[in-house]
Amino acid sequence: MLPLAGALKQAGFRHSLCTTGQHRDMLAQVFAAFGAAPDRDLALMRPGQAPVALLSSILAALPPVLEELRPDLMLVHGDTTTALGAALAAFHAGIPVGHVEAGLRSHDLTRPFPEEANRVAVDAIAALRFAPTAEAAANLAREYGAGRVIVTGNTAIDALLAMAGSLPQPPAPALPRILVTAHRRESFGEGFRRIAEGLRRVAARGDVELLYPVHPNPAVRGAVHEALSGRPGITLTDPLDYPAMIQAMRACRFVITDSGGLQEEAPALGKPVLVLREVTERPEAVATGVVRVIGTDPARIEAEAALLMDPGEYAARARPVFPYGDGRASARIVAAIREFLG
Repeated sequence: MLPLAGALKQAGFRHSLCTTGQHRDMLAQVFAAFGAAPDRDLALMRPGQAPVALLSSILAALPPVLEELRPDLMLVHGDTTTALGAALAAFHAGIPVGHVEAGLRSHDLTRPFPEEANRVAVDAIAALRFAPTAEAAANLAREYGAGRVIVTGNTAIDALLAMAGSLPQPPAPALPRILVTAHRRESFGEGFRRIAEGLRRVAARGDVELLYPVHPNPAVRGAVHEALSGRPGITLTDPLDYPAMIQAMRACRFVITDSGGLQEEAPALGKPVLVLREVTERPEAVATGVVRVIGTDPARIEAEAALLMDPGEYAARARPVFPYGDGRASARIVAAIREFLG
């Protein structure tokens, strides 16, 4: 959202950046990387807080802010509980909503959970739907008719390309490095145990190193450290700040992840991605051949990683692709907002 905030300011729009505190530490370092700060911090997150508790807190805390500011438009990004709560609060206040990253669909409300349900609900509320791809726009057209659907690309690619262009080339690791992230709620329990076993098998090759920045969610940290801490060939770290994460992607051979964002960002940097899920809301990335959905079966994780260690297979799949934008999504969104507001 920060590239969009900058584009709005440059275009002369007054705006206010509001956060709920969801993923506070991760959000703070992104703001720092872009030299920005929120105008409002509702500070609603609590340790161990369930999504429904956060949602109820947002619906209680945001209406007074909206009453004070009376914005002409509320912009929300993605599929977080924060996006859903903000959209609902704006809807009840009679304020139009613009949804950035609209139209992504896995077509299974339980995967990812609760993100798929969140984004479907936000799209139902939104007056402006900023779709990152033509396929996302087609999803919206099937559900709501043509309406105000604008294919813009994703502002996440705006941010990625701007930041990557400002960073030096990272040093090459001693061994081929595999960047790993996994944090989805649908993988809690048995899913994480299967993922960990697959990662142990990959590390046991002895000719690679795995770098795993671990998500701050206590349920994730506990499971990951219990299963993988001290294992040869696997390095667990705290979450990386935004520039460091970009450098980690640039330095790695490929990515193993259940993240939605990395399915967009890593391919733009020419890095193949193995997705630790059964379905994805980003089929455009899969269609390029750079991204492959592999699930959580340990044998499949081991086999797919081995394929990407083959020089011929790697050469065919390690290429930059840009299904989610060219770095100009923010400019297109600003133009659409200007037309909408008159």
